Amino acid sequence: MTTSDQNLPRTAVPAGITDPVASARAELKAALAAIEIKGNVPRRIEKASVRGAARARAFAERNPAGAIAGAVVLAAGIGGLVWAVARAIAR
Repeated sequence: MTTSDQNLPRTAVPAGITDPVASARAELKAALAAIEIKGNVPRRIEKASVRGAARARAFAERNPAGAIAGAVVLAAGIGGLVWAVARAIAR
């Protein structure tokens, strides 16, 4: 494995493979890696939540009043949703 191969993402097929068997094997490995990345929904959700939390922390550091207002609006929205579901169930 050369240094240029080490910089490739897991889903890329390295260039310069002349052996058809090695080429097919590399393509299959890249396809399986892409399927794993796309199909692993819990990991994708975890990564998205980590990114969202980091953005929220950065926003809160830049604008604390806006973060507090956003938290209040979010809590009111969730409370309203719970109230609407509870009311619909009670009917």
